[in-house]
Amino acid sequence: MDETLAKVLASLIRKTEGEAFDASVRFEFVDVGALRLDEQGARVDDGSEADCVISADLDTFRALFDGDLGPTAAFMTGRIRISGDMGVAMKAAGLLG
Repeated sequence: MDETLAKVLASLIRKTEGEAFDASVRFEFVDVGALRLDEQGARVDDGSEADCVISADLDTFRALFDGDLGPTAAFMTGRIRISGDMGVAMKAAGLLG
């Protein structure tokens, strides 16, 4: 696994620790890989279908995870793309924010 992706995974695990998430979301990092968040927690994506897919470059995700960029602002400015269930995307944003 890419070292940067491993750091983002560790951050995602910390952010979502102890939180229940009853849907599945795949975070696609352009040119790096993908992570998954579902009822089993955060981990490297296994390629299975997700309720929601959120795609962006790694710097944008890092800004989201660090709290330097809000999910709504990232979406409205086109820095992230969301496909699938917007309710799941909002739920994931709530955990990250």
